[in-house]
Amino acid sequence: MTGQITLAKESSPSPVRAGLRGHPWLTLFAVAIGVMMVTLDGTIVAVANPAIQKDLGASLAEVQWITNGYLLALAVSLITAGKLGDRFGHRQTFLIGIAGFGLSSAVIGLSTGVGLVIGFRVAQGLFGALLMPAALGLLRATFPAEKLNMAIGIWGMVIGASTAAGPIVGGLLVEHVNWQSVFFINVPVGVIALVFGLFILLDHRAENAPRSFDLPGIVLLSAAMFSLIWALIKAAEWGWGDTKTVLFLLASLVCFGLFAFWETRVAEPLIPLGMFRSAALSAGTLLMVLMAFAFMGGLFFVTFYLQNVHGMSPVDSGLHLLPLTGMMIIGSPLAGAAITKAGPRVPLVAGMVATAVACFGMSRLTPGTGTLTMSLWFALLGLGLAPVMVGATEVIVGNAPLELSGVAGGLQQAAMQVGGSLGTAVLGAVMAAEVSDTFGDNWQRAALPPLTPEQLALAEKGVQVGIAPVPPGVPEPVARTISTVAHETFVSGMSTAFTCAAVVAVLAAVVACFTKRGANAGAGGAAHI
Repeated sequence: MTGQITLAKESSPSPVRAGLRGHPWLTLFAVAIGVMMVTLDGTIVAVANPAIQKDLGASLAEVQWITNGYLLALAVSLITAGKLGDRFGHRQTFLIGIAGFGLSSAVIGLSTGVGLVIGFRVAQGLFGALLMPAALGLLRATFPAEKLNMAIGIWGMVIGASTAAGPIVGGLLVEHVNWQSVFFINVPVGVIALVFGLFILLDHRAENAPRSFDLPGIVLLSAAMFSLIWALIKAAEWGWGDTKTVLFLLASLVCFGLFAFWETRVAEPLIPLGMFRSAALSAGTLLMVLMAFAFMGGLFFVTFYLQNVHGMSPVDSGLHLLPLTGMMIIGSPLAGAAITKAGPRVPLVAGMVATAVACFGMSRLTPGTGTLTMSLWFALLGLGLAPVMVGATEVIVGNAPLELSGVAGGLQQAAMQVGGSLGTAVLGAVMAAEVSDTFGDNWQRAALPPLTPEQLALAEKGVQVGIAPVPPGVPEPVARTISTVAHETFVSGMSTAFTCAAVVAVLAAVVACFTKRGANAGAGGAAHI
């Protein structure tokens, strides 16, 4: 692969380029296509899971692994993948990620057994981990400081648009074609991204890029991330006090501690801990965790609320979420422009305050809330998230040295994965506890026939996701009463979960006060052949 340049340590007037290769806006277009493929896949597959389960005869655990295998592979590999980009060049890792993701998608579409689907979903996670930090590394290296925030804003807009399109496109494909088409759609998108990448992307290398690998560091960090994410995934099934959950959490803490100790002893560490001497970078990382906790943890319940309480189809629920993703699409480039002019601190604080208000507002939703009210809160949430997605990314990547831009990109993505997993697990536990405390009493107050302890436990599991436990053959008036009790109990739990999310968002607004513009952002635009 040709077209390599070396990035200087200090700014120079402007990069010299041959033809279209390395052009900043064309680079953004090329990486956006690849990022769109991965983010679209993140939401489109959830719609296909029921069809996969029915067609392949998969168990519930196997269907869960279709999602969990991808999540684990992605979360565990992100920082290491970013290091690979810093070492070998972000162009190379991006193109390998694109090709591997597209090929994995094709194999899944051709699979006749759930084992192959799970295995290549893991492969998708690994290749997606190569692609995402490389995209940020390429933007950081290509755009000068005064244009970087706008580029990240447009990058965020693409993520918002593809996230919004996932449930809608997935619903249409599953309904009118088949579940395999959900994966086959990645093949032509991947080919387009690969062609543009080959002809447009320029391989930037920092002068003091890493020359070796910290293999023990990779093993320790991977073990720590695996143990943490696995404990968060399984906590709902095992219970937070279960021995297995506690052991995985303890293993994660031990591995993180050993990793931190090792990184102070090795010549070229995987993550130089000196990066975190930057209060802004540390604050940006924590902010990304808290934002993802509030957003992804809270949004987890919204899909159940729309589909199981309001009875919407996946396509309809995706359309109802368009105010949220639409405001992210509109707000991301605007936030990039505002952050370029005013710096990240004020937009980040304002964004998290808006997010907190939106979460408090969504805690007031009821089973009968209308579309207009829902849309207003969803739109405010999207408007609040836009500057945080752009600004926190710039704070993390811009405050890291250029030669570690891939590691910084991996850190940003890993913070989102950890925050999202933590939010889903913790708020899921809050929901489960609320349902357990109130459902039995609500059932009795409605004068419904008493349930055995086994029946009550089974019913509570359905209510936790908004499903009314209506037995077949029950008279219509009784079925309506059961549905009312179940939905009111679910909404009460969702209200508590969103209140917790709002408190976390307020805490994130405080953390945002410690952010500042990337001290090293200007290095990205300084390049020479």
